[in-house]
Amino acid sequence: MRLEAIDYHLPKRLIAQKPLGERNASRLMLVDRDTAHLEHTTFKRLPEFMTRGDVLIVNRSRVIPARLFVRRRSGGRVELLTTKILDKKRFCALANPIRKARVGEVLFGEDGDFTCRVLEREGDREIRVELTTDADVFGVLESCGHVPLPPYIERPDEPADRDRYQTVFAAERGSVAAPTAGLHFTDELLERLEEVGVTVCSLVLHVGLGTFLPLAQDEVEENRLHSEGYSIDGRALRLIADAKSSGRRVVAVGTTVTRVLETVCRNGILDDFDVDREYAGETDLFIYPGFEFRCVDRLITNFHLPRSSLLLLVCAFLGVERTMACYRHAVNANYRFYSYGDAMFIK
Repeated sequence: MRLEAIDYHLPKRLIAQKPLGERNASRLMLVDRDTAHLEHTTFKRLPEFMTRGDVLIVNRSRVIPARLFVRRRSGGRVELLTTKILDKKRFCALANPIRKARVGEVLFGEDGDFTCRVLEREGDREIRVELTTDADVFGVLESCGHVPLPPYIERPDEPADRDRYQTVFAAERGSVAAPTAGLHFTDELLERLEEVGVTVCSLVLHVGLGTFLPLAQDEVEENRLHSEGYSIDGRALRLIADAKSSGRRVVAVGTTVTRVLETVCRNGILDDFDVDREYAGETDLFIYPGFEFRCVDRLITNFHLPRSSLLLLVCAFLGVERTMACYRHAVNANYRFYSYGDAMFIK
């Protein structure tokens, strides 16, 4: 399969630049997985389309203010997008421009709040960095970092983004991009879901390079994803295993949740686990058409970039032709796309 099969034209005006005033006011496209029948509604009505006994799984990873701006001794400016925190002093980052982040060089925070040294190159775009001041990595990011809005949001980050580019259930910090399907939920909506008999539980996948880097090869099967860290506890596994054994639906909120659930299923964890234990690991699972889903029955997801691994996952779940038809319909109906955009429920 070639990436051109999941290419599409999107008018720039449909790329959401800011969130709506209310999280759950986003539009929601309902798609029947069996018939591809479409309906249009709003996200706040989601509980009406769930079934008593459903298990809804969200990603509770918290986005860190991962973008740092530093200067060289000569005055040149470099942007560092943190991709992975290694320990209290060291982290990996995408450097832009990479030619201005030389191994051994000391870089200075814009306001002189910290200094760091480039330890080594990690591939073509990434570097490993060590702080050379007293602060730790999380401290520097919280005080000096910017919200890592994706490049298609063509504005600087604002104070409001620290809240809105974060889900209401975000808890464990570590992501460098939001698990965007979760951005539509509110505390009140979660309560309504539980009132209609839906069980809500969570896991963690820290969004990193594996999720947002573009695919390099035109032949889908030739691509590989970077690994990302995940964790899921035995209590969540018990809820999911019980649902599967009793024929109830497992509903994944987003592609990140989907990848974790299908990973633990393939690793045999869902068949043999301790309810009092937490299971952690790394996943580089690449889901594209032809993939056999063993755990996820329903999917809530945003509208994704063309030629992306995220769109391939949706195509694997719904089918390429049906997915691309839904995207064309969304464009014609003026849906808002990408991180701050609208959502789809494949039910």
